[in-house]
Amino acid sequence: MLLKGFPVILGLVVLFQFTRGDSPEEEQGVRYANRCEACKILATELEARLGETGKSHDVIEIGYSVDDVKPKKRTEYRRSELRLLESLENVCERVLEYNLHKERSDSTRFAKGMSQTFQTLHGLVDKGVKVDLGIPYELWDKPPVEVTQMKTQCENLLEEYEETISDWYFKHQEEKSLKKHLCEDHVLKKKAERECLKEQLAPPEAKKAKKEKPKGEKEEL
Repeated sequence: MLLKGFPVILGLVVLFQFTRGDSPEEEQGVRYANRCEACKILATELEARLGETGKSHDVIEIGYSVDDVKPKKRTEYRRSELRLLESLENVCERVLEYNLHKERSDSTRFAKGMSQTFQTLHGLVDKGVKVDLGIPYELWDKPPVEVTQMKTQCENLLEEYEETISDWYFKHQEEKSLKKHLCEDHVLKKKAERECLKEQLAPPEAKKAKKEKPKGEKEEL
């Protein structure tokens, strides 16, 4: 089945076409995550992971002795180094849950869930429309190269700032977020590099309310 409105499909596919850039990647329409975007997502995912592991109220014993006479030290799991290590383990694998939303230009282009563009394209395929993106259909939902590269960037940041993250975990997590401590205070030295930290998706209902609100109408208190 072919749509009469083929230009509509062409308009969607053009999002995946490319303009000439300064590198082979740019020529293919690839724009890798910058340091701000990579740090922002690392901080977001690590705090989310800590939120999952922090629900336990278990008390663990640490330390050992040859004769088992000296008592082991007891500590709350949620304040322990073990919790941090378990939270750090494979945290960068969570980056692969992200997709590239090419309809956005700022850091929110990296987000979980299927992009609006791919939702539309999948809908066309479900209706029997032939859509050719130049890649096999079974690879449409695989993480794009920008996301797999960001996983590597995440791993590099973890290795480079391991002590900084540990310092935040044991000393500062009650007073500031990891995004503030790691990204703003350590990774991104210049103010201009931190712009993406403020970018976030507006709630869909907020957009809708703003659109439907008559011009000049005042809200009642």
